[in-house]
Amino acid sequence: MFVPRRILEEKLKQLLTEDVGQGDVTSAAVVPAGLMVKASILAKEAGVVAGIEETTVLAETLGLNVQTKTEDGAKIRSGQVIMTISGDAKTILSAERTILNLLSRMCGIATVTRRLVEKIEKANLLVKIAATRKTAPGLSYFDKKAVLIGGGDTHRLHLDDMILLKDNRIAIAGDVESAVKKAKQIASFSKKIEVEVTSVKDAVKAAEAGADIIMLDNFSPNQIRETVEALKKAGFTGVLLEASGRITEENLLDYAQTGVNIISIGELTHSVSALDISLEITPIKRKNQA
Repeated sequence: MFVPRRILEEKLKQLLTEDVGQGDVTSAAVVPAGLMVKASILAKEAGVVAGIEETTVLAETLGLNVQTKTEDGAKIRSGQVIMTISGDAKTILSAERTILNLLSRMCGIATVTRRLVEKIEKANLLVKIAATRKTAPGLSYFDKKAVLIGGGDTHRLHLDDMILLKDNRIAIAGDVESAVKKAKQIASFSKKIEVEVTSVKDAVKAAEAGADIIMLDNFSPNQIRETVEALKKAGFTGVLLEASGRITEENLLDYAQTGVNIISIGELTHSVSALDISLEITPIKRKNQA
């Protein structure tokens, strides 16, 4: 994922502005003006790094100097220094929590994603692990990028990426066939149409109506296998199948072995455990100091 630096700077400034408010009163009270320090950002548990670019851009935007010790996507061990930041103490302390919140969240998402992706790979299965749009408000770009860094698929980034006909829209349209028909009448050739279904019968109807992707919502592994067979018998072998709902790390392989192409998991982003990361400051000694 790429956005021009200026746009990324604006996204990051909004996060920092929300936290700083009218100013860091603690730093103003106890930190001497002009004090230069060096801060080490280190992992306190093993995981996968994500957010190096964002942290670097934020720090540099504030006039701080950054030295990275690893790169996005790399595996890190507990105690490993991820990067160092040097510059004005008040500035570093004011940005500390924003930096750590973003970095630890992105690392947490990338770590879980990588673990699931590797589980699929070790089983020699060709199934994509995808995120959903269940991201934290204001953090969608960062959450999705962390999934990508972890080796997963971002799925839709925004509502304009693809036509996704889920239960409420299907209910308004009348049924699966009517919803797909209406969508195909106005959809650009560049937009795929995905349909959420809750039964084998509706999966076949969605395929017959011309859906590109069928989302099997809250299906059990056995129901998915039944659906795969029904679609094969009906001659629909090219339609992509996505499993979603009630899928966890524990039952992941049960779903991955059913014949689906994609498994989307909301837990990648909506209830992620942040990686434990800390920032430790050391004052920089000047030449005239003993």
